[in-house]
Amino acid sequence: MKVRLYGIRNCDTVKKARAWLDAKAVDVDFHDFRSAGVSPELLASWLARTGWQTLFNRLVNRRGLTWKKLPEIRRQQVVDAQSAIALMLESPTVIKRPVLVAGSKLLVGFDTEEYASLCQRSR
Repeated sequence: MKVRLYGIRNCDTVKKARAWLDAKAVDVDFHDFRSAGVSPELLASWLARTGWQTLFNRLVNRRGLTWKKLPEIRRQQVVDAQSAIALMLESPTVIKRPVLVAGSKLLVGFDTEEYASLCQRSR
């Protein structure tokens, strides 16, 4: 199984996910969105898989430092899919990490049970 993992290279959670995937011999293509960025098309494809509310609730990391450092007025402007995508394009580090894409499956964050389930289904 080949998967694509999106995140930031020095993020502890991304490191844990990469180590777990390596230990399970999962073929991973890593995309560092701090250095390589994210495209509107990529975010739109994630939105198509999750829907607006799930996208906002799962993908925009409202517990992270990037979100907390945003001015209150900017946070209040995130009211729909387009404004959430605009924010993620403007500040990719607001995206919850990691994002794992395997076929039609999209996982946000690192959970060993979800990752294990995905690996078992792909065999």
